[in-house]
Amino acid sequence: MRLTMLAACGLNLLPLNARAEAPAGQEKAAVCAACHGVDGNSTDPQYPKLAGQTARYLYLQLKDFKEGRRSDPQMSPMAASLSREDMHALADYFAAQKQAPSTYSVDPTKVNEGRTIADAALCTMCHLGGFSGQNEVPRVAGQHYAYIVKQLTDFREKRRTNDAGNMTSVSRGLSDGDIDKLAQYITNLN
Repeated sequence: MRLTMLAACGLNLLPLNARAEAPAGQEKAAVCAACHGVDGNSTDPQYPKLAGQTARYLYLQLKDFKEGRRSDPQMSPMAASLSREDMHALADYFAAQKQAPSTYSVDPTKVNEGRTIADAALCTMCHLGGFSGQNEVPRVAGQHYAYIVKQLTDFREKRRTNDAGNMTSVSRGLSDGDIDKLAQYITNLN
């Protein structure tokens, strides 16, 4: 009888142990999957790929959405109820995922022109070589073309200002054509 009870208790613990092995944010990330993909690789170009971003950047963006420093009709309400621990767990989970390469069909001439614009603007001083990002500066290499265009335009038009003015300063002199070329170049960096 005693052995049967021990075996039953042991069997009841298996699902708990199996869940404990999953990354802390994986369960919370299930809600994010509708827009950002199960592994943080959104297939809809209006939503950013979160996979491979730094945990610091992801945490700060969630915090900015929660506290109103960054606004989006879909993300702001999603972040509103997140605790500090939730935000860290989600950031750690998505940072540990591998970013899928971009499948956007680029124009090679625009890619070269975008590289020239990026070099002149010294983009790699913050985003690093290959646009891999660091700390609170996002990885933008391989990000969706449409998302890059939207963010650069939002910075230029001061609709997005949660970066202490750095990107607003860089983007204010960019034309729509420049933004197109930069986005073609950046999305092409896999």
